Amino acid sequence: MNNRIKEFRAKFNLTQDELAKRVNVRRETIVFLEKNKYNPSLKLAFDLAKVFQVTIEEIFIDD
Repeated sequence: MNNRIKEFRAKFNLTQDELAKRVNVRRETIVFLEKNKYNPSLKLAFDLAKVFQVTIEEIFIDD
């Protein structure tokens, strides 16, 4: 599953650490998400969508 987390993070001018704190995970989790090496829980997906004010489908692309 691909995602647009890095793109949205840049749009909101957030560092990986700042985003991690907003969604209550470690920075490493954001790193792995951005590299498509980790699939998030449903709660984390919702939390990311809330931060970026978009739907989950706008962040995550099922390939």
